[in-house]
Amino acid sequence: MRILFITATRVGDAVLSTGLLDYLVQKHPDARFTIACGPAAASLFEAVPNLERLIVLDKMPMSLHWVRMWAMCVGRYWSKIVDLRNAPLSYLLPSFDQSHLGRRDNSVHRIRYLARVLGLENNPPQPKIWIGDGHRKRAETMIPDGSPVLAIGPTANWAVKTWSADSFAELAKRIAAPDGLLPDCRIALFGRDDERPQVLNLIEAIPEERRLDFVRHGDLLDVYACMERCTLYVGNDSGLMHIAAASGIPTLGLFGPTLEDLYAPWGEHCAAVRTPEAYTEIYPKEFDHRQATDSLMDSLSVDHVEEALRALWQKAGRKAA
Repeated sequence: MRILFITATRVGDAVLSTGLLDYLVQKHPDARFTIACGPAAASLFEAVPNLERLIVLDKMPMSLHWVRMWAMCVGRYWSKIVDLRNAPLSYLLPSFDQSHLGRRDNSVHRIRYLARVLGLENNPPQPKIWIGDGHRKRAETMIPDGSPVLAIGPTANWAVKTWSADSFAELAKRIAAPDGLLPDCRIALFGRDDERPQVLNLIEAIPEERRLDFVRHGDLLDVYACMERCTLYVGNDSGLMHIAAASGIPTLGLFGPTLEDLYAPWGEHCAAVRTPEAYTEIYPKEFDHRQATDSLMDSLSVDHVEEALRALWQKAGRKAA
């Protein structure tokens, strides 16, 4: 049995789709999987059980990347195709059964929207990321046993949805204070190498003896393995936030010009906090986020985020007890 799973370009959307993939892996344990996704998310799927092929959809002019994918897949008969991108050419692939994502629905969380493709909207499967022993061993070296770890994701793919580095620094200082939520904890910072200039002030504000600087480590499975060793996560609406939530640690997402109703971190130990302004106020219809360089998150106070973190920690502690 062969299954073709076509998923997202962006890391966050790809993570949210992994619950469906896990459902298929569990339902068809002997199936061989081919996964097609964008380059940014590709490494998330390297350790999927029974992975036969990983097709990286590098964007090409005139949507020729879809033609390339079709050419790589047309020579096989597929037992099942699950297409979360609604690629027109996937309909032309020989298969016994196909499931395609319907019209976009902004009335439900993205997890439920994706689960609808397999009729699982009312009981959507949790995101699942597979890693190997090598990733966990590297994570043990990167985050050795010791004091608790506050993980921070201070970057995002849009400048408008990034909380300021100074605010993150103040929050970290409070959480790690002797009377803080995690006294004397270590602070782990995550992000891509090209995002480093945006958060240099934050990196330098964390005392070296408690700083774990991973704002340049690009292997997503290593990042996930590190998240598993962290105690608590706070960060902007981003792929890192969804990776943290998938790892099972308490995760707080910060929102302003994006909707937490659609993209809040998913899981029983997750929560979201947003700016005082409503989404419609902070993000008017005529606003172009691609041209904006300033944050729209400045009205979100450190007090508000600290309060939300404490509430999440208390809630997570009650459920774990």
